[in-house]
Amino acid sequence: MMKDNPDKNPETEETKEKERHNPLDGLSNQVEKFAVRTAESIKKVIDKALAARNTVLTIRVNDESSQKMNMLVDAGLFKSRSESAAFLIQEGIRSREDLFGKIEGKLKKMEKIKDELKSIVSEEMDETP
Repeated sequence: MMKDNPDKNPETEETKEKERHNPLDGLSNQVEKFAVRTAESIKKVIDKALAARNTVLTIRVNDESSQKMNMLVDAGLFKSRSESAAFLIQEGIRSREDLFGKIEGKLKKMEKIKDELKSIVSEEMDETP
């Protein structure tokens, strides 16, 4: 007869015993744990993307994009196509951060040139009799 050991969890011992007899059970448990962790990570990303939604846009998308957004809703990842679209836009922007950095740099240069042109025109207007 086995003595009760308070340090041993019977459920854990049972799981280990099953894994020794069928290694696929152990793999299955690991895959399940990985899936849960992945789902939790995805939920965090989704929640972050949806948290700051405060601008309303009306957009048109092609059929393929509409189908992909519907798939995300049908899978239960989002409550609406609006949430799905917000997530996809946020992910697209994040995946092309390098491109947006280049655009931002060029826009700053353009703004500087506009300011210089305004200054030139202003000076010319002041000098005109």
